[in-house]
Amino acid sequence: MPDIDTTLRSATISVLVENEAGVLARVIGLFSGRGYNIDSLTVAPVDGEGKRSRINIVTSGTEMVIEQIKAQLDRLVPIYRVADLTRQGPHIAREMALIKVVCSGNARAEALRLADAFRARVVDATTESFVFEMTGSTDKLDAFVELMRPLGLAEVSRTGVAAIARGTRTI
Repeated sequence: MPDIDTTLRSATISVLVENEAGVLARVIGLFSGRGYNIDSLTVAPVDGEGKRSRINIVTSGTEMVIEQIKAQLDRLVPIYRVADLTRQGPHIAREMALIKVVCSGNARAEALRLADAFRARVVDATTESFVFEMTGSTDKLDAFVELMRPLGLAEVSRTGVAAIARGTRTI
């Protein structure tokens, strides 16, 4: 009997779909119906006429589970293409976050110093709070959020991952 790989991996899956009502519900239904978790989800039209949309999904599972997800997505109608960017070669994945920190005194100065080091932009400031805007990898955003916790992290709003293949490859 062959060994079953139980190693979990993260996968960034891009799905090109017909932009019509109910498509996203079908994709989400596939995940929820089988107990798969979605770590991040972004959807936006990608052509000039608004006929096609791109769904970027970050999920995790064993190699077998990821392959099942891709195969099941590929069978949904109206899906044009399914690509596992993490397996198909180099890709760029970014997300944006707004991070609110409520602080004063030394914590305020430290929050600004860390924001500068992480290239986060101050998009709102009061005498008692900052809202930082930050774009980057999920790991970078996670690290910044963790550093803000002891300084007065109050709220975080994230976009989810936008991803695209590097070079000439397309979905």
